[in-house]
Amino acid sequence: MNKPTITTLGELKASGYKSRSIKEEMRENLIPLLKAGKHPFHGIYGYEDSVLPAVERGILAAHDILLLGLRGQAKTRIARQMIELLDPWMPVIKGSELNEDPMAPITREYQVLVATQGDATEIDWIAREDRFFEKLATPDTTVADLIGDIDPIKAANEKLSFSDDRVIHYGMIPRAHRSIFVINELPDLQPRLQVSLFNILQEGDIQIRGFQKRLHLDLQFVFTANPEDYTNRGSIVTPLKDRIGSQIHTHYPKTLDTALKITAQETERIALLYPNIHVSELAKEIIEQLAFSARESSFIDAGSGVSARMTISAYEALLTSAERRRLIEGAPSTTVRLSDFYGTISAIVGKVELVYEGEQEGAQNVAENLLGQAVKAAYERYFPKFRNLKRTNENNPFIELQDWFGRGGKIELYDEYSTKEYEGALDVAVLNDFVAKHWSNKIDASNEFLKEMVLWSLAEYSQVNKERTNVKTDFNDLFGNMISGLSEE
Repeated sequence: MNKPTITTLGELKASGYKSRSIKEEMRENLIPLLKAGKHPFHGIYGYEDSVLPAVERGILAAHDILLLGLRGQAKTRIARQMIELLDPWMPVIKGSELNEDPMAPITREYQVLVATQGDATEIDWIAREDRFFEKLATPDTTVADLIGDIDPIKAANEKLSFSDDRVIHYGMIPRAHRSIFVINELPDLQPRLQVSLFNILQEGDIQIRGFQKRLHLDLQFVFTANPEDYTNRGSIVTPLKDRIGSQIHTHYPKTLDTALKITAQETERIALLYPNIHVSELAKEIIEQLAFSARESSFIDAGSGVSARMTISAYEALLTSAERRRLIEGAPSTTVRLSDFYGTISAIVGKVELVYEGEQEGAQNVAENLLGQAVKAAYERYFPKFRNLKRTNENNPFIELQDWFGRGGKIELYDEYSTKEYEGALDVAVLNDFVAKHWSNKIDASNEFLKEMVLWSLAEYSQVNKERTNVKTDFNDLFGNMISGLSEE
């Protein structure tokens, strides 16, 4: 929408414009959307029946909002999308540093200006994108940053006394008048700074070095916080929590389908850079399963959470692992292999917080353990599970594979195998028969990927030995390998 052409207060009055608070503005813009069955939030999956309705109720109630949840739960994204509920353009007194309403100025200077110039007062227009302010709470944040301070240079230049309120240099919050103001990681804000927000939230006045100004600031506050912060780094002081109207808990995706949508959306741009890499739907499921497995792992701190950024980074690393292999081979295109998932380990280890047992195990081993658990979980959705089946059991679907490895069968998979070498290494009759018999084509995946997944899963079931080096993965008989190790001793 083009910028309005109205330039004076008189023209603004003639247009029928009426002043309203930002909370009224957002509420009145939300109501027609809800009546039409629409919502202001887009690209936020898994919250349709939980978080987003609660946010909309908070806006309808004209509440300031606290979004409480672990990292990577789209708290900041929700806050940023609230600008869609603002008017496209907002009139302000021209030259005002506090975005003052031409019909209701809040500082003495502009109250005098409007009283003197009347309908000839010049106005300007601010786009809604410029009405969003965001501050990350850090230990070095000061009251001057948020609220303001006395400016001695301004006092000297304009020959003003320090008792004159015109010597105040306003901080971020007053400058966000009639806007959305977001404070991320609120518990990291020092208690004395949280206290400085009390009157702004409730009474609308500010206190700066002895000044107590009745500035009727009009703001939509949105705070974000991580529950872990309440015990590890800081807390939200109780009187401040009492002044925040709505506290809304966020959560991680509850289903695999939701997680897949999130990763697909967030990796769409980088996926376009690798048009020669085919990622099967099954491989995408394993990527998502990594996060689900990590959140259940005893090696990982559940209180810290496992961000959706982990699966996004892992997917990007998977693409680049396959691309590097394709470039080395000189092939025009390639398909992601299960062995390419070892390239995601560097993306996993930096995204999880380990408990003491995990530290003892080592980040690399924990990441490999997560890979194995994710592959096993994906396998069990499509193939028969292994449940204490004996080799002599006729109903054991794995018996032919077990016997093949028991007779000395071995499979070596080098990471940089060409497509032909890779297919040849996995061209084992019993493995081919197993996949042909039990795979029902419910999801996109190559035969080689399926065969490799069967091998990984048998290793997770402790029926096959899997050995990993920097350049290859070997699969051989578990018991034969143990006996061999004993004989060497």
